[in-house]
Amino acid sequence: MSTAENTTPDRPQTTPTLTRRDRRADERSASARKADERRRKHRTAAVPVAGFAAAGLLVTLTCFAHPTIANAQTVSVGSTIASTVTAAGTALPSTDAQKAVDALFDTTSKQADERADRAVSQATSVLSAAKGQVDTTALSTSIASLANYAYLDTTTVQTLTNQAVTQTASVQNQKAALDKAAADAAAAAQAAAEAAAAQAAAEAAAAAQAAAEQLAASTTPDGARAAAAQIAASDYGWGSDQFQCLDSLWTKESGWNYQAENASSGAYGIPQSLPGSKMSTIADDWATNPVTQISWGLKYIAAGYGTPCSAWSHSQSVNWY
Repeated sequence: MSTAENTTPDRPQTTPTLTRRDRRADERSASARKADERRRKHRTAAVPVAGFAAAGLLVTLTCFAHPTIANAQTVSVGSTIASTVTAAGTALPSTDAQKAVDALFDTTSKQADERADRAVSQATSVLSAAKGQVDTTALSTSIASLANYAYLDTTTVQTLTNQAVTQTASVQNQKAALDKAAADAAAAAQAAAEAAAAQAAAEAAAAAQAAAEQLAASTTPDGARAAAAQIAASDYGWGSDQFQCLDSLWTKESGWNYQAENASSGAYGIPQSLPGSKMSTIADDWATNPVTQISWGLKYIAAGYGTPCSAWSHSQSVNWY
């Protein structure tokens, strides 16, 4: 997903002098003045109507007195009176009705402003949270379009607010999808790390168990021989022929007793290290661990003689190695 530069457009440099509500108040004042003017005209027209009514009454009485003119006069005057009354009595807007219209406008306008304000606030918050992660260009544009909503007509405010709400929801959904993907990836990485740690722990435990078993077995001469044969083969590639020489050498030196100590020289352990503390280069448990002693002894033979058979030959010649 491409990520656009998220910048909120600048608000308009100039704004109308009056807000929508201020303009509406001025319109009401003008409307009220026009309504007063119409009412004054209405009251002025009422006087002629009364005069015509009186005239009508006289005509009617005359007709009763002079039947010969009744028909002609009645139609003419009656028509005049009817047209005059109709003109004078044209319905004027009710004050209560106008107030109801004004109240409806106020309510609608206020609701539009409040909704626009909430939409801008939420959109700004979402924009800040999603900045640099998803494309928020459309949302920034929607926020800017509502910057001066108080000066716009109600219908425009409602339309722009709907657009801002839609863009806010869109950015929220995109941000939520990214957050979920990141959370899923983090959870997967955590699970993998925990699995690796568990496997490492299991392997370490198995190795420790094997070492413990090897140590326990190597405390006997036969167990020490088995441990030496395994290490000689795995670490140095020495086969059974070399192990026969090794077996002869260390049987002569210590009888494969990891606690063997030469009283006169101080040589110690299965390989008869002199002094025994040399074997600490392998591990600190050199005095009690036959495997530590065997590991040191094989390394010593490889460095000094190359093979157990060479060491055994030297020992046979000079009685030491």
